[in-house]
Amino acid sequence: MPHSRAESLHSFSVPAKTTADSAIAVKAPILPRIRSAADVRGLSVPQLEQLAGEVRHRIIEVIAKKGGHFGAPLGAVDLTLALLNQFDVPTDKVVWDVGHQAYAWKILTGRNGDFESIRQQGGLSGFLKRSENECDSFGAGHASTSISAALGFALARDQRRGTHRVAAVIGDGAMTGGMAYEALNNAGLRKTRMMVVLNDNEMSIGENVWVVHRMFRKAVTHPLYARMRKELVERIKKYSPESFVDYAHRAEEAIKGLIVPGMFFEELGFRYIGPVDGHNMNSLVETLERTRDHEGPILLHVITQKGKGYKFAEDDPIKYHAAADMKIETGEMKKKAGPPAYTKVFGETLVRIARKNHDVVGITAAMDSGTGLDIFAREFPGRFYDVGIAEECAVTMAAAMAAEGIRPVCAIYSTFLQRAFDQVIHDVCIQNLPVFLVMDRGGLVGADGPTHHGVFDLSYLRIVPNLVLMAPKDEQELQDMILTGVNHTSGPIAVRYPRGSGTGLDTDRDPVEIPIGRGETLREGRRVALVGIGKMVSIMEEAAEILEEKLGHPVTVINARFVKPLDAELILRAAADHEFLFTAEDNALAGGFGSAVNELLAERNNPRRAVCFGIPDRFVEHGTPDQLFAELGLSVARIAESVGNVVARHS
Repeated sequence: MPHSRAESLHSFSVPAKTTADSAIAVKAPILPRIRSAADVRGLSVPQLEQLAGEVRHRIIEVIAKKGGHFGAPLGAVDLTLALLNQFDVPTDKVVWDVGHQAYAWKILTGRNGDFESIRQQGGLSGFLKRSENECDSFGAGHASTSISAALGFALARDQRRGTHRVAAVIGDGAMTGGMAYEALNNAGLRKTRMMVVLNDNEMSIGENVWVVHRMFRKAVTHPLYARMRKELVERIKKYSPESFVDYAHRAEEAIKGLIVPGMFFEELGFRYIGPVDGHNMNSLVETLERTRDHEGPILLHVITQKGKGYKFAEDDPIKYHAAADMKIETGEMKKKAGPPAYTKVFGETLVRIARKNHDVVGITAAMDSGTGLDIFAREFPGRFYDVGIAEECAVTMAAAMAAEGIRPVCAIYSTFLQRAFDQVIHDVCIQNLPVFLVMDRGGLVGADGPTHHGVFDLSYLRIVPNLVLMAPKDEQELQDMILTGVNHTSGPIAVRYPRGSGTGLDTDRDPVEIPIGRGETLREGRRVALVGIGKMVSIMEEAAEILEEKLGHPVTVINARFVKPLDAELILRAAADHEFLFTAEDNALAGGFGSAVNELLAERNNPRRAVCFGIPDRFVEHGTPDQLFAELGLSVARIAESVGNVVARHS
C-alpha cells in the first residue's frame, strides 16, 4: 500500500539502535549462506550489519589481488544490502548506473563463488550484464543511463498493468550527465511509480564538478538543518507521530525550502527524501520500507563514503578508485616497471607545448587523471576545464572556444566520445572549427570489456568531412602528433592512442610536426607489404621479422600514421610494387582503416585489394590485451601465420 506524506518523515533518520538486542552478533559467518537475493530479504538489521563487514572483506581481499574498481563498491555495500532486503529482486527491478558500484550486488546475487574471476577472461564482468545474472536487469558501462532505463522499466510495467517496484541507483558523479536530467524530467511529467536512489559519495573518478552536489553538502552541514532535524527526531520519539503530522510536514518543507535543494527535485515532480546516512543500516532499511511503495516518482538521497571500511581508500578515494597488486595491510600498490604510459606522455607533452602557446586550453569530461590532463591542470589551472560526465558539453564548448581563436585540446576516452558523435559532426566539423580531439584508450583496453573498448573511433570519425584523423605507432610519434594537432588551425583534427605503456623511447626530445596525410616506410622489401596504423605498426614490424625468415626475403612495413587523409601515393605505390598487401588495425573492420585502403584502391581502379586484419563484427569481451589480441588473430604470431598462409596459397 502507498504511504502518506507523513510517513516520509523518516528522512530525518533516527540513529541506529544501541540496545542490547542490536548488539548481539551472529557469530557464524553469514556470507557463505547467501546464495541468492532471496537469502538477504529475511535478515535482521544486526545480521545485515555483520554481513556488510563480511562483504567488504571479500571485496578488499579479491580486488587487492585481482584488480578492479575499489572505492565505489566499498561505499555502496550497506545500500546494496538494504535494497536487497527491501526489494523482491529479480521481480522488482533495480537498475545500477555504470555498475562498478555493484560488486556487492554481484556477491549477494549468487556470484560470490565466482567473484575471484571478476574482470578475468571468461569470468565475471566488471560491470552489470543482463546475460550474466537475472538480477542484473540492465547493463551499463557508461554513466547517467540508470534513470532513463528505470523509467523504461516502470512504463513497461504500467503498460502491462504490473505491480512490481522499479528503482534506479545513480551516483552523484553520474548526475553531472545531462541524460540523467532528461530522464528526471520525463519521469516527473509522467508521474509513474519509481524510485531514484542518489548515492552521494562526493566523488566520481576525479573531484566532483556537480553544482547541485555542492548545494547538498552545504545543506547537510548547515547548523539550522542540524538543529531542526534533532528537534523533530526528539519529538517523534517522545510522542505519537500522528500528533505531529502537520508540524512535521511544515518543518520538513521549511528546511527544504530554506537550505536543502530537495525543492529542485520536487519541482521536477519527484518526492524528495533525505539526506539519509548510507552507512546506518537501521536508517536505510526503515527508510526504504516506508518509501518503496510511494505513489509516483520519489528520489531518495543517500550519503555514503567512497572506500568505506578501508582506511586508505577512505582517506584517498581518487588513488583507490581502482586497485591492483595491493598489499592490504599497507594499501601499497605495486608500481609497474617500464616506460611511462601514453597518458602521461600526452599530459607532459601538452604542458611543454602550452608553455609556449598561451592559447592552449585543456578540456575533459570527468577524466582529468584518466586522460593525463591532471598534469596540465596542475600547471595551468586557469586554462583547464572539467565539465563532468558531459561529453556533449565538452565538444560543443570546445567548438565555441575554437571559434574565438582559443586552441582547445579536448581529451576524452575513445569509447566515451561516442556519446558526443552528433556534436563532433554538427558543432565542430560542419563549421570546420579547429578543435583538437584527443582520444585515450583507443583499441582494446582489456579488463573493462565491451563497454570500454575503443574499437569504433577510426570508423565513426573517418566518415565525417573536414576531420583529420591520426594514430601514433609509439610515444615519440604521439608527441609529434600532439604538436601537429595543436598547430593544425585550418579545421578539426583528432588523434587516438592505446591504453598502457609506450615502447621505451626517449620522450625528452622536442616534438616535431608531421605533414598532414603523410605516412612512412619503415622496412623495404618485396612481394609482401604490411601496412599498420597505431599500435598495430609494431606488431606488423615483429611479424615481418618472422615472415622474412619463413619466406626467405624481406617484406615491406608501412606506418600509415593517418587514417584520414590517407597517404594515397604511398599506398598506391605499395599496391603496385607488391603481390600481396595487408592492413592491420585494433579497430572494427567495418568502415575502419582497412576499408579506407580498399576504397582508395577501388576509386583509383587498382585491381589489388588488401587483406585486412582487425576487430570482427562482434563485441569483444574482457580479458588481458594479450589474450584478446591472440583470440582475434591480431598477435604477432597469428598475423605472421595468417600472412604466410595467404602467400603460400597463391604461390
